[in-house]
Amino acid sequence: YTVVEAVDGKDALQKLQTQKVDMLITDLNMPNLDGIGLIKGARAIPSYKFIPIVMLTTESQDSKKQEGKSAGATGWIVKPFQPDQLIAVVKKVLG
Repeated sequence: YTVVEAVDGKDALQKLQTQKVDMLITDLNMPNLDGIGLIKGARAIPSYKFIPIVMLTTESQDSKKQEGKSAGATGWIVKPFQPDQLIAVVKKVLG
């Protein structure tokens, strides 16, 4: 996989304006723009309305998961996780 990295949600949203990606993996807690804001921003871009977005975070509360899902998150992985877990999710959502 080719990975495009961003330092925070704001940086990621800017990169989405100029680069095409097939999937988005984001943390919840980030400076400048959190994961929920990033997901909402990405979903507002027509070409990213339906791409898979996975939240990768230490947060496991149902309320946070629901907030992520409402914003448009496709899936949720709680840290710590095994690398194989992440690869399995990537393979699953990218088909």
